[in-house]
Amino acid sequence: MTKLLFVVGSLHKNGFNHQLAEEAKTLIGDRAEVEFLDYADVPFFDQDVEFPNPPAAVNAARKAVVEADGVWIFSPEYNYSYPGVLKNLLDWLSRPLEPFPAESASVLAGKKVAISSVAGQSAGAGTRAKLNEVLGFNKAEVLPVDEQAGFALAPEAWGTGELGLTDEDKAKLAAEADAFLKFVEA
Repeated sequence: MTKLLFVVGSLHKNGFNHQLAEEAKTLIGDRAEVEFLDYADVPFFDQDVEFPNPPAAVNAARKAVVEADGVWIFSPEYNYSYPGVLKNLLDWLSRPLEPFPAESASVLAGKKVAISSVAGQSAGAGTRAKLNEVLGFNKAEVLPVDEQAGFALAPEAWGTGELGLTDEDKAKLAAEADAFLKFVEA
């Protein structure tokens, strides 16, 4: 069975992007096994501890990525980019697994990745653009931009804490889920 790893770009326990990821998991149903990456314990990237024994939380995150057929990132937008905690995770994941040769592959190289975002009126356009750039640089195979979904929060969502997807939003997310499964299984 296809195995997907969901990475929520914020540590907020019930944030909007976590809610979106849960909705995506529901839409995928039994077509794939879905696991959420818990990376709260991944320390700040530090070359002094990178080799020969990276921190256990880093090894666990790398292992989860390696074992997944695809990675789906759900990220909020902070200052027209993605959160620092996600940047830190990607910094660790982008590093080679062995110190030599320096150009050896990271766990992101060749990994199939989808990107979604819930944000303000920009619908996470900045986050998605920057994630596409950094993932492409790291040789990940990213779902085409026109198949990635961004969602603008309704103003009242900020007060209620509830995502409140419309039927149109759910259809857009379902289309991305379908496209990502085809992309991963191709």
